[in-house]
Amino acid sequence: MGVNHAEVVIIGGGIVGSAIAYFLSKQGLDVTVLEKGELASGTSSRCDGNILAIDKDPGFDSQMSLVSQKIIDELSRELACPFEYRAPGSILVCETDEEMEAAQQWVNRQKALGLPFRMLDRQDIRQESPFLADDLPGGLECGTDSTVNPYLLTYSLFDDAQKKYGARVCLRTEVTSINRDRVTGNFKISTNQGEFTAKKIVNAAGVWAPHIGQMVGLDIPIVPRKGHLIVASRQVPVGLRKVMEFGYLISKFGGRRKVDPLTEKYGVALVFEPTESQNFLIGSSREFVGFDTHVNMEVVRCMARRTLRFYPKIGDFQIIRTYTGLRPWTKDHLPIVSAVHEVPGYYIAAGHEGDGISLAAVTGKLISQIITEQSETIISTEPLKFERFQERVDPT
Repeated sequence: MGVNHAEVVIIGGGIVGSAIAYFLSKQGLDVTVLEKGELASGTSSRCDGNILAIDKDPGFDSQMSLVSQKIIDELSRELACPFEYRAPGSILVCETDEEMEAAQQWVNRQKALGLPFRMLDRQDIRQESPFLADDLPGGLECGTDSTVNPYLLTYSLFDDAQKKYGARVCLRTEVTSINRDRVTGNFKISTNQGEFTAKKIVNAAGVWAPHIGQMVGLDIPIVPRKGHLIVASRQVPVGLRKVMEFGYLISKFGGRRKVDPLTEKYGVALVFEPTESQNFLIGSSREFVGFDTHVNMEVVRCMARRTLRFYPKIGDFQIIRTYTGLRPWTKDHLPIVSAVHEVPGYYIAAGHEGDGISLAAVTGKLISQIITEQSETIISTEPLKFERFQERVDPT
């Protein structure tokens, strides 16, 4: 078929594409990855690096994260290049007694499903970091939550996929059209670097997945949701693990909080994450503003104020830089990891919102099992099917 033919072409060189390339090529499939820029140049490089169950809806969502955590732990011993893997757990801190009651219900639901959650009291919060505010009534902890460097994990997965298993990665290769031959079932993929052919295609293009979907007549309901991050530093370590406010859950799932209008407008909620280089990341914000990635200093100031509410003793922290990323959002907060029946041989692995790092490993493994038609999959495929959005359309 020529040098540009592959059994599977993966469109997207972010962390999800890297995991799919790794698991498919490991199973012996001939894989080519097409990336319009550089590796991890999209959302994967504009986020924090957590593999979290603490912020997942109890049930399928949190179980999926737990499976992903186990795969990441295995990969930390399997991959040739280390990726700053640590598993210190993470915590949510509560601002009010009302939030403590909601947190207790959250913990009860997660524990009933076998997840390692526990409540924290005021004393636990003080032991967590001397910099946290004295008036915080408590919070909750998930013991298995881990953290990685998303850049390094993406590179590490691609490195093994290429060097150990023979996958090919084509950078600065932008897909311009896709056509499927009805007789052979093969796809012809036109790019700015020439034509490729493939038996199967995986759309792992993140916020650009709808654009790639349109090329084969699909309407993929993924919308970009902008988020800001601050990289900051301080002379003394502020904490050793991920800390979020309980209000982050409310903001993530679209609830109403008792906060000032700007905090509500920009969906700002505290996310604090120490890095291996002793800096720390501060988030987060959530806005639907299309593909606008400009830094809005009003949002940055709002995030800084929110941080000082929970960490009043770090008012002298130094901001190194600020940046934004676009989360690929779906309305039910679950990704699409699925074959597409209308277009045989076409698969989607996108729509992870802010959970792309958390769920990349389980997504890669699951797509590899779907493509190789394994009778048993690592998690249920049903909640992640593309058809779930089509079924909700009112026929009248």
